[in-house]
Amino acid sequence: MNNDRRTAIHVGVLYIIGTVAGVLSIVFLGNTLSGSNYLIKVSENQNQIVTASLLVLTMGFSLAMMSVVLFPILKKQNEALALGIVLFRGALEAVMYIVAVICWLLLLTVSREYVQAGNPDTSHFQTLGAVLLKASGQIGSILNIVFSLGALMIYYLFHQSRLIPSWMAVWGLVGAVLYLASGLSAMFSVDIGLLMAPLALQEMVMAVWLIVKGFNPPEVLTV
Repeated sequence: MNNDRRTAIHVGVLYIIGTVAGVLSIVFLGNTLSGSNYLIKVSENQNQIVTASLLVLTMGFSLAMMSVVLFPILKKQNEALALGIVLFRGALEAVMYIVAVICWLLLLTVSREYVQAGNPDTSHFQTLGAVLLKASGQIGSILNIVFSLGALMIYYLFHQSRLIPSWMAVWGLVGAVLYLASGLSAMFSVDIGLLMAPLALQEMVMAVWLIVKGFNPPEVLTV
């Protein structure tokens, strides 16, 4: 088994780990952060919050490592864009996942103090909780934008180099544009999260393809 074949398998596995961890984090989180009594729900579901946080960190680590593993392959096509992928899908994403998790864990602390204080109707606990909740939501919106920009770079290089089938690369490009639209709309409090679905499905299809088939022989770009 050559190095490119191993890289394809590693990339596919990391994509799957990241996606599964992300989906499970949503499942564990449930509706804990919704409703007017979210501080009480957070306090009552501490284990779920911690588990969801660990899953988000797992997702961030997996997707960041994916960009690092891809770098030796993609730099043969365009080193500048390959570095951009490491920056957007690696460093920036990882930092933002960590910040989002910090917001959740701080919210967990606030919820404990809120419950111990006797659930006052109006208090600085509610104000601080609202700030942390809003911050985590805004971080998520920015993360979607960063994620989609990195995806556009990846699928552009995949399309130009023919490392994966053209139809799959085009699917990724279209999905990344829709994902970007979802992130931008969320910045204005417009929820069109369904636009994330095409890219999420594409990445799972591509992950399985890479594990089973590997990369096609590359066509090096001239820049």
